[in-house]
Amino acid sequence: MGFTITQGLMLVLLITSTMAVITARPFGNSINTQTSNKIIVGGSYHWNYGFNYIEWAIKHGPFYLNDTLVFKYDPPTPKTFPHSVYLLPDHASFIKCDLKNAQRQGNPNQGAGEGFQFVLKNKQPHYFACGEHDGIHCRNGTMKFFVTPIDRSLR
Repeated sequence: MGFTITQGLMLVLLITSTMAVITARPFGNSINTQTSNKIIVGGSYHWNYGFNYIEWAIKHGPFYLNDTLVFKYDPPTPKTFPHSVYLLPDHASFIKCDLKNAQRQGNPNQGAGEGFQFVLKNKQPHYFACGEHDGIHCRNGTMKFFVTPIDRSLR
């Protein structure tokens, strides 16, 4: 059976449309392997007590390799609780807010101004928590979250 003229034109239109999408994709907005994002943790709320950062991370993901997380928090004063940024070693430590093997990344004074910046350099999960006062803000479930960055090429 042969093609009708209409079927032939539809096939040509389909092929050219497909070729246009394939050749345009590397230059479009959906693929950009050269850039990284600066993401303010908590958005306009910043890194403060009483905000659900796990929910925030779910809503604002995915996160990509070489993205920078910016933790903004006020320096300690006599009227405020200090905050910090700890990187916990694993999921069990994250669940329990066990800071024994955690590494402090940002001290209580580093969140002021432009904030403390952490670059996501590898694909492993990154577990973050506030570690001040032996992790009380982490243990109540608010000041902790995790991200697992992915390659931008997987967008």
